[in-house]
Amino acid sequence: MDGMLMLFEQESYAFGRFLPGFLLPGPLTYSSRTDSFITVSSCQQVESYKYQVLAFATDADERQETEQQKLSSGKRLAVDWVLNIGEQALDICVVSFNQAVSSVFVLGERNFFCLKDNGQIRFMKKLDYSPSCFIPYCSVKEGTINTLVGNHNKILNVYQDVTLKWATQLPHIPVSVKVANLQGLKGVIVTLSDDGHLQCSYLGTDPSVFQAPRVDSREINYEEFDAEMKKLQKSIKEATKTQDILPKSEKHRKLIVTAEVSPDLDAESQAIDSEVKAEAVPSVTVKVTIQSRVTAQKPNLVVCVQAPLAVTCEQFFLDDLEPDASETVVLSVFLKGNCAPSELEGNCVVSYNTPTEFNPEGVLNVAQCNFRLPLRLVCFPAQPSKAANHKLTIDTNKPPISFLTIFPDFVDPSGDDQANALGFQFLTGSKTTLLASKTSQRYRIQSDHLEDLWLITKELILRLEEHFKKQNCKDFACTFSGSIPLQEYFELIDQHFELRLNAEKFQELLSERAVQFRAIERRLLTRFKDKTPAPLQHLDTLLEGTFREVIALADAAEENQANMFRALTKLKSATHLVITLISLWQKLSADQVAILEATFLPLAEDTQELGWEEAVDAAISYLLRTCLSKSSKEQALNLSSDLCMPKDTSRLKKNITVFCDRLAKGGRLSLSTDSATQQAAVMPGGCTTIPESDLEERPVIPGYTAKFPSHRQVAKQKSKPVLWLVFVPAD
Repeated sequence: MDGMLMLFEQESYAFGRFLPGFLLPGPLTYSSRTDSFITVSSCQQVESYKYQVLAFATDADERQETEQQKLSSGKRLAVDWVLNIGEQALDICVVSFNQAVSSVFVLGERNFFCLKDNGQIRFMKKLDYSPSCFIPYCSVKEGTINTLVGNHNKILNVYQDVTLKWATQLPHIPVSVKVANLQGLKGVIVTLSDDGHLQCSYLGTDPSVFQAPRVDSREINYEEFDAEMKKLQKSIKEATKTQDILPKSEKHRKLIVTAEVSPDLDAESQAIDSEVKAEAVPSVTVKVTIQSRVTAQKPNLVVCVQAPLAVTCEQFFLDDLEPDASETVVLSVFLKGNCAPSELEGNCVVSYNTPTEFNPEGVLNVAQCNFRLPLRLVCFPAQPSKAANHKLTIDTNKPPISFLTIFPDFVDPSGDDQANALGFQFLTGSKTTLLASKTSQRYRIQSDHLEDLWLITKELILRLEEHFKKQNCKDFACTFSGSIPLQEYFELIDQHFELRLNAEKFQELLSERAVQFRAIERRLLTRFKDKTPAPLQHLDTLLEGTFREVIALADAAEENQANMFRALTKLKSATHLVITLISLWQKLSADQVAILEATFLPLAEDTQELGWEEAVDAAISYLLRTCLSKSSKEQALNLSSDLCMPKDTSRLKKNITVFCDRLAKGGRLSLSTDSATQQAAVMPGGCTTIPESDLEERPVIPGYTAKFPSHRQVAKQKSKPVLWLVFVPAD
């Protein structure tokens, strides 16, 4: 902390040197090519010191001696070269690859720099995010260097010099990253999270390096070719039979995983660190059974549920399974967050290796299954309420069923008044009432909050379908003839968007206070290191006040983040409800419902780069300009490829309203590329072929690049060629 650089030979202390102008320690590295130590000082400068200069400079232990003794003990420490980068550095690294010259990489707070051995800048890249770590790992092209840069948005970026080549999402914020070769697998990305978890990741499959050998010219034997062709056609015909195309039955699967949810809640709750403010938070046991018909090496079981639900243990590393062996794992699921979940479903995924003749280490396989959690996990019976702010009516084509039959776990068999009226109270405190009409074939769901209607509505439809399926009734159907509650839905959108705006404001304020804190800290340290004592002029008071502001802003930002997560969960529940009502209203098929879900639920969680509002707006705009377009003029409009946070939600709400209006007027959702029924989307001025070299040079980010087939239903028109438009976001 006092600026002393100490050098050791093995375990023995060799010498120490005080670096000039030192305030706070910065990153330090050694360059074997120039035999120099390179660091970043508190003056925001990259400084290089030759080892020879350090060895012959004044010894740090003699600084307390007289001036005459200092002059006789050695030379004054001199810097080899200096470069002012204008910001604090997070890390520094010296690399040397065969296809690139030796370079010094410095990761700053907003830029990363590549320097020559003499301190000259080779290139620099301005970053539009806050980086957390980096590593230059290889040179795949002559004269260029590839670099991995992690940031606080849980994203890992791959750069080739200054060009972004790839970006991938991580489950955590990386504080350190390395590239390793593990068990013959090259290019494994090893990251360390801020809470101490080590993760090994792999970006994808290895590219094929096989090159077909040059064929020698020889005479063609047509008889042998005909015989070989018939043999191949026979193999293709056998491989493309219907029974081979369909998914394999359980009898032919190598490993089968099943999940059995206990019909009753746990007698003793297994909830851990739950935020729910209730007297008791229930939990339910899930029994996962793995049956293997082959040798399964290194089986790894992962159980996933959507937050705010949680499991007592989400990952299990099991012993190798022999053929016809089984393994059982028991865990519990409970409500951890203080809000109702948008889904009561879970997923089990088992990854394992199966050895083969050519690969004894095993080929990676995956097996998975889904399970459904009981409604009692998040709510319990309550008295029905007559008044409510939000009401929905579901019509059926069958007489109403008594709740004693379809909701036996929520009704008291001795209570006759619960046959047509049932109350549900969520663990978070809100209530929902379910009513069955005595004279008509209708069910009413009502609550004070729109998002609370979703789980009860979904549970009602599922239980009705299961009830009539047991009775072999195949013509049962639910419909919705009321109005879609768009205004209430828009209120939830505005609440979520306002919290996103608050998050940006907190980030700006935190950045300003952090800069102020560092400036005061530098001045205060300068006063403390000054040989002549000087008054602090209340710098210590100002430092303490700024520190308290930073802590208060960080706490407020953390609370806003939690509120934003709850708002997104409520928005997801309301979105599921709107999708269900639209599907019942327009009697959509399963494929059309899948399009709706992909349009309105594109994200699992919000990020700083991409939020729910802009993703949904882009998806709806695409549908309005293709399958739901009214004229060719709409199809000719540009689809913006740059997804950024909008200023407000007016455009999104307008597009959702137009979307529902066009569905009401007979529009149909379709992603078919059949040219006989679809019309191509034409760009203004025509389309020109994009050179392959341009596509190779531009950055490709997974999840952002897509081929959008044009599709619009056209009646009584000739077929037109279909154009494929490739949208690539700008760097």
